[in-house]
Amino acid sequence: MLPQFRVSLNEAVNVSGDDLKNTVAGIFVKMGVPEQDALVGADALVLADLRGVDSHGVSNMLKSYVNGYTSGQINPKPDMKIIRETPATASLDSDRGLGVITTPKAMELAIRKAKDVGVGMVTLGNARHLGMASYHAMMALEHDMIGVCMTSAPPRTVPTFGAEPRLGTNPIAVAVPAKNDHPFVFDAATSSVAQNKIEIARRLGAKLEPGWLATEDGTPIMEEMDVPENYHLLPMGATRELGSHKGYGLSCVVDILAGVLTGFGYGAVPGRPNFGHYVAAYNISGFDEPEHFKASMDEWMQMMKSTKPAPGEERVMVAGQPEAEMEVIRRRDGIPLHPEVADWIRDTCAELSINCQF
Repeated sequence: MLPQFRVSLNEAVNVSGDDLKNTVAGIFVKMGVPEQDALVGADALVLADLRGVDSHGVSNMLKSYVNGYTSGQINPKPDMKIIRETPATASLDSDRGLGVITTPKAMELAIRKAKDVGVGMVTLGNARHLGMASYHAMMALEHDMIGVCMTSAPPRTVPTFGAEPRLGTNPIAVAVPAKNDHPFVFDAATSSVAQNKIEIARRLGAKLEPGWLATEDGTPIMEEMDVPENYHLLPMGATRELGSHKGYGLSCVVDILAGVLTGFGYGAVPGRPNFGHYVAAYNISGFDEPEHFKASMDEWMQMMKSTKPAPGEERVMVAGQPEAEMEVIRRRDGIPLHPEVADWIRDTCAELSINCQF
């Protein structure tokens, strides 16, 4: 994440990952979530924070999830069902389950299928928010598989030349194992910036970059700005001249694979609070010897990292490297929470009679 999205370390409340995970799991249980599911949900949120993806961690998502449970929009005990299935594919009804908890189950199914037939692809409809998409993609890594995750989100992004939101942030995550190096983990919204980051910037009073947002009539804002009261997100690329048709097109692909293909609708229809998800696992042994492939990935990533940097730049990095480096730091030093977030968690624990572990 860019510096303007991070809480100042001078005012942050540092919390260990284990303490935060146990506290969050306790809150999930109080929402009616079974204990094992609560641990999965807490693990997904805390790993996002450990990897520096604060926009999809405890700070930015837990309050929203608690509101979803208390309002009845999220089902704490969903009865997930397989609607259609082949040896390589399946379509699931999430029964309004929180994607942070239900999507790992879909990925486990995709992995089992990939073990049997080389590839597994699973769609998950009638779902809710899935948190950090790469959490689910990375589940495939320990099985010597490539993992993919996409989500069709409710609309916040205008199409190129459009004045109305028609697409969500619609992220794509791909996780690829390596032998001795960290995994290659790409995880990015197809909008110019993730919606959650805008709200972090509002909390921190940070400036936004040109080309991230559009005015209410769809006009791209091409100068630095404070977070406006009303806005739309732009596709990755901002304007047609800068390539917004590429971000728009990729977002459409996600809406189709993770939305239309589920049979439960897509981002704009039925809209909030519905989400659709797509996960896939590709068994490397169906293409190459896993050890040879992973050694080749090491070589490939070192080739990228050894690229001569441009003037003024320190180094070239690959996807997953900043997150892997941040995880080392935060597992050692703790996760920095904004004081408002820490206070909210403590207050929530007090209201729910939970032992807050920080």
